[in-house]
Amino acid sequence: MYKFKTYKYLVPLSICLAVASCTPALAPLAEKKAVPESFDKSTDTTNVSSTPWRTYFKDSNLVNLIDTALKNNQELQITLQEIEIAKNDIRVRKGALLPTVGVGAGAGIEKVGRYTSQGAGDASTEIKPGKEMPDPLADFKLAAYANWEVDIWKKLRNSKKAAVSRYLATVEGKNFVITNLIAEVADSYYELLALDSQLDIVRQNIALQTNALEIVKIQKEAARTTELAVQKFNAEVLASKSMEFDILQNIKETENKINFLLGQYPQEIKRDKTNFASLMPSMIHSGVPSQLLANRPDIKQAELELEAAKLDVKVARAEFFPSLEINAALGFNAFKPSYLFTMPESLLYSLAGDLAAPVINRNAIKAEYSSANARQLQALYNYERTILNAYLEVSSQLSKINNLEKSYELKSQQVAAMNRSIDVAGDLFKSAKADYFEVLMTQRDALESKLELIETKKAQLNATVHVYRDLGGGWK
Repeated sequence: MYKFKTYKYLVPLSICLAVASCTPALAPLAEKKAVPESFDKSTDTTNVSSTPWRTYFKDSNLVNLIDTALKNNQELQITLQEIEIAKNDIRVRKGALLPTVGVGAGAGIEKVGRYTSQGAGDASTEIKPGKEMPDPLADFKLAAYANWEVDIWKKLRNSKKAAVSRYLATVEGKNFVITNLIAEVADSYYELLALDSQLDIVRQNIALQTNALEIVKIQKEAARTTELAVQKFNAEVLASKSMEFDILQNIKETENKINFLLGQYPQEIKRDKTNFASLMPSMIHSGVPSQLLANRPDIKQAELELEAAKLDVKVARAEFFPSLEINAALGFNAFKPSYLFTMPESLLYSLAGDLAAPVINRNAIKAEYSSANARQLQALYNYERTILNAYLEVSSQLSKINNLEKSYELKSQQVAAMNRSIDVAGDLFKSAKADYFEVLMTQRDALESKLELIETKKAQLNATVHVYRDLGGGWK
């Protein structure tokens, strides 16, 4: 009767503990801001990001390099291991939903005083008629134990869902690494082609300057010019030769950068060194900004991290509620091994349920709940920032492509004009109608304009790579 009176108060006590917990309401999130309807007043939904990278890039050498990078790049391999870590975290959270079961065995011996309640009781107890309890008393046990936290407030389930969201976020993180890796390889490849083209231009210029130097030397011998002109022309030749070695060093460094991205030791990068000037930038269809939400891996990653942060708040809030744990045991217990499996005398079992609510450590739980809310807001702001950054990146690249196209056309005309001026300056110098300084400046300006034209071409190609990346292309 006494035990019944004790247990009948457990339910009211549990209710009191639950009421005392008085959890705060979930913090509201600010509404997500809508993205603009278009990039440049265009409603065309055709989007280049849906084009596979093997199709988008036409150069077979570049395709082979990207393919190698996707297989060997160490940063990508590190990201793949992060996915495995996140996958294992799901298994941990899933395991928390199930009972914990273990098997244990133990042995011990105990000697109690004769003049104690236990000693007196053992002395007056017979195991069998005429056979007293042994002294000292041995203890042998073999049992299975189980512990289960009943997920009545969905704390464990929400924790598992958060782990799933974070796993999916790492997958999107891997896709973002792939997108950037492809873009970085393509950038470096076009830089390498540009350096090859610049090296060819500088070597042609060296040949031109060397020829002009020989002419000046002949004119000096004929007393038509001075030693100053000879030295000036010679200095220009030396400057161009020095530039040649600078470009060769840049080529080596760019090759090594590509080799690093490919996860291989230094070796020559296979490429066509003759067709850079004829390369045409790809046609770009940017679609509409709302497509970024589905195409950009970093946006999807930020969205999934926001979902995980929301679930973390629910998990932290559930800590205010009472938790229910069920403990059970089943096995055998005896003071002598020969009696261990004697049924039913040596059988042991237990079943208990514990309902407990936090009282003393509520400040710590409140602090963790506040931190979870703060992390949730951080995730929201990061999500909004990622969308804003994506839109601005695409907008900048589209503008850059348009302006570079106009700039390249004008620089092409400038180079053509400078090539004609070299011939004119040479003819005028031979006929003594122009001095050597005008010839030198014309050659120098022509070289600079040709090198700038190559830089503009490289910038055009890189812009098409960047807008493809910024639109979310490459990972599919």
